[in-house]
Amino acid sequence: MAKRDYYEVLGVPRGAGEEEIKKAYRRLARKYHPDVNKEDPQAEEKFKEINEAYQVLSDPQKRAAYDQFGHAGADGSFAGGTGGFGGFGDFDFDIFGDIFDLFRGGGRRRRTGPERGADLRVNLTIDFVEAVFGTTTTVAVPRIEVCPVCHGNRAKPGTPIKTCPHCQGSGEVHYVQNTAFGRFSTVRTCEQCGGEGKFIEVPCPECTGEGRIRRRREIEVKIPAGVDNGFRVRVPGEGEAGLRGGPPGDLFVYLTVRPHPLFQREGDNIILEQPISFVRAVLGGVIEIPTLEGTSELKIPGGTQTGTVFRLRGQGVPRLHGHGRGDQLVQVKIQIPTKLNTAQREAVHNLAAAFGEEIPEDKGFFGKVRDAFGK
Repeated sequence: MAKRDYYEVLGVPRGAGEEEIKKAYRRLARKYHPDVNKEDPQAEEKFKEINEAYQVLSDPQKRAAYDQFGHAGADGSFAGGTGGFGGFGDFDFDIFGDIFDLFRGGGRRRRTGPERGADLRVNLTIDFVEAVFGTTTTVAVPRIEVCPVCHGNRAKPGTPIKTCPHCQGSGEVHYVQNTAFGRFSTVRTCEQCGGEGKFIEVPCPECTGEGRIRRRREIEVKIPAGVDNGFRVRVPGEGEAGLRGGPPGDLFVYLTVRPHPLFQREGDNIILEQPISFVRAVLGGVIEIPTLEGTSELKIPGGTQTGTVFRLRGQGVPRLHGHGRGDQLVQVKIQIPTKLNTAQREAVHNLAAAFGEEIPEDKGFFGKVRDAFGK
């Protein structure tokens, strides 16, 4: 199934700014988060699609590549490694060498030097508070590692690695062919050693001569304070092992943050909806409210209206790429009692009278019948 356009996924125009893209992502992430939409079987796939679109459109370099090349540019199909369009040196093949080989009749050359290992990706779900303050955790990663027995040279320890007798260590075999048009010389990759120029008599029994094995590792990951949904943590050197002594790849951990039962996040600010009683709103006073670090006192002025927002400075999310923290915004909601006893009802009537407000007496059903018949 073809991928949808990333701008269409987030519901933004192609000329959308960074802030517009960020707001659209947050709105959709809250709407389709699997923990919030457990009854929707497609919520998880939609959430992944939204995350993927945001990762590309929020990165200026990736977005430019996507705008020019589409999905092929976004996933790095035109470039080697983990993506990017740095230049000819980043490609998986040597363009000029390949063209030269084709004219020589040898086909594409096989790499024989060190190669960097592949990058790995894992998904990790963390709690709201862990995303705010950061944490250290471990993730289980199945990956290819250098064989601990032969240390990557593919031979059984104690046995020699000889120069390939077929190509004399060059990795290439030359062929001369006489044709009607003259004499042609071609160069092909040595089939005996696969172009490596080495010959292993006794393969390593642990890796069967591959030089690498698959293992499952517990990798420690440090989550910085202030991360949010879709954030990517890079763990250098914890990807798959390289080939022929090449460096390992990196591990990328993509984060999903569980919603909090009390708090919502808006950028670096924390939003809390706090109910207060009618009496507290009228008379004012000090109340205790929950914060990310426990409880705090909040002074409510007399005459506070529902929807009023109070700010607790420095009680929000630590800034990921800066100093300080955001704020906690407390929006009060006045609770109106739905049931009153006789004393409470009398008190409200007295209050209404003190404000000069007339409240008609509720005569009940039989009282209304008597009034209807003039009795």
